[in-house]
Amino acid sequence: MLLSSSSSSFGLMNVVEHRATQKAHPFGDERTVDQAFPGAIHEKDADPFLMCDDFSMKSKGAEKDPDRFPVDWHPHRGIDVLTYLKSGIGRHGDSLGNRETYKTPGMQWMSTSSGVYHAEGGGTPKGVDNDGFQIWVNVPASEKLKDPRYGTVPPEKLPLVDMSNNTHARVLAGEFNVSSDKKVSGSFRSVQPVLIVDFEIKQNGFISFAVPEIMNNCLIYLYRGSGSIQGQSFRAKHVVRLDASSETQRVVKLEATENNEMHVFLFAGKRLNEPISWHGPIVMNTQEQLVQTFQDLKNGKFPPKRVNW
Repeated sequence: MLLSSSSSSFGLMNVVEHRATQKAHPFGDERTVDQAFPGAIHEKDADPFLMCDDFSMKSKGAEKDPDRFPVDWHPHRGIDVLTYLKSGIGRHGDSLGNRETYKTPGMQWMSTSSGVYHAEGGGTPKGVDNDGFQIWVNVPASEKLKDPRYGTVPPEKLPLVDMSNNTHARVLAGEFNVSSDKKVSGSFRSVQPVLIVDFEIKQNGFISFAVPEIMNNCLIYLYRGSGSIQGQSFRAKHVVRLDASSETQRVVKLEATENNEMHVFLFAGKRLNEPISWHGPIVMNTQEQLVQTFQDLKNGKFPPKRVNW
């Protein structure tokens, strides 16, 4: 929530650690991404967030074959996946029968649960930039084998909200107070409670807000520009983990510099505190569950819920 007379008693959350992103090769080829987590912040410390890949790639052209995608068909199980594009044309296909293209800024998301095959990309004209993020959120053990869900969010459903003080925000997930009498809810319906907000802060802009008490983990990813987080100066491609365990220290304070804009993500969530057994696009709780998943893949039993193909 934004700071008001009723929330002015909250103090700033303390900085626990800050690290630079790491280069990662999620596609197994020459393409790279800047990985905020687990590259900079380990998944146990980012809980319930598993991954945030920050990518910028020049398109090789729109794909004409409806079954071909630059990010080829691959499985997921046990996680919620959000692809948020800020430029280009989004394109998605999956084993539930969804085939979507969407303008940007926009996003598509899946609660993969018991299993989904999907593929992405190939909607952007040649030479145009594809800038965006892929974010994975872990799912409680009790929900990992439920039926999958899917959604696409076009620009008109993902508004850039004026927060005053040279600050704008897009709410991707959770509920965020954008004024004293207005809340905006994000369209990403993750299983685990999270709050994901993309802030665009112009020169000399600033914002302070309190993170809901249910969210006992908080990460700030400064992906473009420079500025201060909790009064400490940072530059682009840095992740800051805050101590969200206190009932009285709930405030995040962001300030852009005089000469630079500041583009940052808020990732706040309720920790799962469950074991993680992770291999590629499959995230379960035990090694036995991982082995079973790969047996299902080998024996043609994956995904259990799908359209005919």
